[in-house]
This record gives sequence, structure tokens and C-alpha cells, in this order.
Amino acid sequence: MVKRTSHKDDPCPVARPLDAIGDWWSLLIIRDAFEGSRRFGEFQKNLGLAKNILATRLRNLVAHGIFTLEPCADGSAYNEYVLTDKGRGLFPLLVALRQWGEDYFSDAYEPRARLVDRQTGKPVRRLELRSDDGRLLKPEDTVVVGH
Repeated sequence: MVKRTSHKDDPCPVARPLDAIGDWWSLLIIRDAFEGSRRFGEFQKNLGLAKNILATRLRNLVAHGIFTLEPCADGSAYNEYVLTDKGRGLFPLLVALRQWGEDYFSDAYEPRARLVDRQTGKPVRRLELRSDDGRLLKPEDTVVVGH
């Protein structure tokens, strides 16, 4: 297996988190956690991922503070992977990725899962990036400063 380059010392706030979540399996594990998966076997069954790869990804996510490993609430001998506040902070990222995927990787006619508000059952509104004064921002309206 090819050794991946670490971005832990990169000053860029886009590059640095990639050590924790920069592969598709990690994002799919986190997605499944938001959908209620907590046990190793649930992740393995849902994703069809080889156990050794899943174990490696989960260890990395725990090491980066995205999950904690806790005893199962049912008192069994198993452990559960529980999203931390840091992990739950990834929710907007996954919603943005979902919406982008719906726009550019889905056909209008194909059936797909929808993200809805649990309270109302209505679809979640599209994410928007807005300025302090409320203007809708596009990429050309922003600049990164202070390298």
C-alpha cells in the first residue's frame, strides 16, 4: 500500500483535516454514524468494507478525536463508536457534499435518499455561504488572507 503524505504540519485549514477525513471510507463511516451506526459490525455490514480496513479507519478517527470508543449502552461486552463534538461538527460538510453530489452526480429521474427535517419531514434547505451583512457569497466574492 502506498504511504500517504501527512498534512499535520500544513498551515492550510483545508489540508490539515485531510489526515483525519481525507479518504472516502472515513467520510462514509462518518455518514453512517450520523445515520445511527455505532458498532463495528454495523459499519462493516452497511459499507461492505474489509474488517482490517474498517478497523484502521476507525482507529484513525478515534485518534483524531472524531469518535470516542465507549462501552455499549445495552451493557453488552461490545464497544460503540460515538461521534464527539468534533465529529458532529462535520455535519455541514457532509450536507454540502450530499447537495453537491445531488447537483452533479445524480440524474433527476433516479430514486435517492433525501435529507429531511425530522420535525417537519420537509427537505433541508440548501446550504448557503453569507457575508456578515447577509449577502450570498460566491467564490469570486472571497479571498484568503494572512498566509
